[in-house]
Amino acid sequence: MARFTVAVVILLLALAVQVRPAEAKYASFIMDADTGEVLHAVNADTRNYPASLTKMMTLYKVFEALESGRWSMNTRLRMSRRAAGQPPSKIGLPAGKTISVRDAILALTIKSANDIAAAVAENYSGKEWKFAKEMTKTARRLGMDRTTFRNASGLPNRGQLSTARDMSKLARALLRDFPQHYHFFSQTRFEFAGKSYKTHNKLLLSYDGADGFKTGYIRASGFNLVTSAKRDGRRLIGVVFGANSSRKRNRLMAKFLDRAFASLGSAPAPVMASARDIPTPTPLPGSTAQEDQGDGGPRRVVEFDKHSRWGIQVGAFNRSAQAETMALKARSTLPQLLDGGIVSIVPLTKKNGTTLHRARVYGLSKREAYRACKLLERRRIPCMELRGPQSMEMASLNALD
Repeated sequence: MARFTVAVVILLLALAVQVRPAEAKYASFIMDADTGEVLHAVNADTRNYPASLTKMMTLYKVFEALESGRWSMNTRLRMSRRAAGQPPSKIGLPAGKTISVRDAILALTIKSANDIAAAVAENYSGKEWKFAKEMTKTARRLGMDRTTFRNASGLPNRGQLSTARDMSKLARALLRDFPQHYHFFSQTRFEFAGKSYKTHNKLLLSYDGADGFKTGYIRASGFNLVTSAKRDGRRLIGVVFGANSSRKRNRLMAKFLDRAFASLGSAPAPVMASARDIPTPTPLPGSTAQEDQGDGGPRRVVEFDKHSRWGIQVGAFNRSAQAETMALKARSTLPQLLDGGIVSIVPLTKKNGTTLHRARVYGLSKREAYRACKLLERRRIPCMELRGPQSMEMASLNALD
């Protein structure tokens, strides 16, 4: 009887393990994207449900298909009845209809559409489970040794598991292998079939330097997030698993990234920037200016709209005059793009007490910022694009006159 009881207990324990192979557990991880240096890690190798972070690997496979010539951006992917029947989040494209690869990418990065993820998998491999095997094979090649995929969307499956460290490896691989497609991860809105879809990734709109990657949530996982952010030429990749709300995961990510950037000598841009004696020849499109008679004399507060919040940085210098010279040089080099931009010199005090003066031009659209950097770098002027503040107080009226 005792042996029977023991056997029953062992069987029940075994069944419990099979039913619950993983629980939603907190984990976080920050790495330097360029060097791979680990700057923060908590439960980095704990296996958790990735939820819609899974779509990062789905997109990796899409980008492989594009680069090999198997697909083009205009290739049409057909919706099966099974794909169309996936639960939300979804686009709702009916069975028999098609979607271009370009729109499919946007549906995955912005809407996190499960129906489109299934359609990608079926058009790539015939069956989603076959595509998942390909995803896992690719994960092993990328060094993601503790990751297994069972579907293309991240919908609940007890065998679909990953870790914070592995997801950082995937993000780094996307940056390294497909830089030409990385811009899709920073898009915040797209239009399809008469509807407008907004991103779930609110950190893209609120964190200085954040420009990409993915959110994820199922009940079993909690709230997950992978973020890539760049400041002062340094790019970090952050991962949070298992937060108890989307707001909490965003706060955690911002806190860990801030600490990591501080350890590297980088800091967020302040909302006030000196623009003394730097005239802007034309009014800034997409912005409004209000005059404020403060203690320091008349000032202008510039409110940027969502299309003109971007800017570029063209160097950091020991003296503000050097930074002003470089910013003006960049603007005169590309007058067609930068002539209406606001030049600002943003100080950064390092741990050793020295101050660098960062030369920036604000008031650009994201596309203008990326194009400007591309053109300036061809002329051997160092440049990086960045998301600017929503508003900026200017120290001199003639900065806008």
